[in-house]
Amino acid sequence: MLNKKIGFIGSGKMAEAIIGGLVKSELVPSNQIFASAKTKETVDKIADKYGIETTIQNMDVAAKAEMLILAVKPDLHKAVIEEIVDAVKSDTVVITIAAGITLEFLESAFGGKVKAVRVMPNTPSLVGEGMSAICANEAVNEDELQDVIRLFESFGRAEVLPEKLMDAVPAVSGSSPAYVYMFIEALADGAVQQGISRDQAYTMAAQAVLGAAKMVLETGKHPGELKDNVCTPGGATIEAVTTLEKHGFRSSVVSAMETCTEKSKKLKDAK
Repeated sequence: MLNKKIGFIGSGKMAEAIIGGLVKSELVPSNQIFASAKTKETVDKIADKYGIETTIQNMDVAAKAEMLILAVKPDLHKAVIEEIVDAVKSDTVVITIAAGITLEFLESAFGGKVKAVRVMPNTPSLVGEGMSAICANEAVNEDELQDVIRLFESFGRAEVLPEKLMDAVPAVSGSSPAYVYMFIEALADGAVQQGISRDQAYTMAAQAVLGAAKMVLETGKHPGELKDNVCTPGGATIEAVTTLEKHGFRSSVVSAMETCTEKSKKLKDAK
C-alpha cells in the first residue's frame, strides 16, 4: 500500500491508464486519488468509472496532492503551473508525463527547487503492460523516488535513467509499440496470404509477439540465445531469419530508432 494522496491535473488517456492501474492494483485507496479536467462531463465519467474524487478546479487537486501528476499537453504546462504554483506544498513531488518537459523547466516554472520528476510512460500502460522511464532532480530523496517507481510499476515496469538519456526513450519504448504493431500486421498479412483467416492471423501473431517478449523478461536469457533455440539446423526458422537479415531487418530498426531520437531532440529544443 502506498499511503499517499495522488493528484492528477488532466484526465486524458494516459492519466486514466495510471488511475486505472492504481485502482486495480489497490496500491493506493481510491479515496486518496484526486483528478481534475476541463469539463464536468470528463470528471463525472472518471469519477463513475474509478470511484475517485474529481473536480474542474486544478487548484483543489494541487492543494491536496502529496504526489502531483501533470497529465496535460506540453504546451499547457506553463499556464497550469502558473495557476497552481501557490497551492503546491513544498514537500509535494511533482511529476510530468509530457514529452519534452525537462526537470530544468519544472524548476524554473515553479520558481525554485521543486521536487521534480520526469516520467515517460507508453500507450501499453492502458492494458497494464506499460514501460515507464523515470528521472528525478536532486530534491527528490530515495524514499520518494521509490514511491514514484512503485506507482508506475502498478501498471507495468519502470526504469530509472539519467535525464541525458531521456531523448533516447521514445525510440526504445515510447514509439516502439508502433513498430511492433506494424510487425504484427505484417505477420498477419503473411498468414492471410497462406490461407489463415484475418481474425485468427491477428490473434496468432499478437500472441506470438507477447509470448516472445515474456520469454525475454522472465527467463533473463539473451534474445539471441532465445532466437537460436528456435532455429534448428537446416530448418524453416533459420531460413526465415536469413531472409530477414538479407533485407536489413535489424539495420532498418536501428535506423528508425536513430531518426526517432533525432526528432525527439528537435521537438524538445523547439519548446
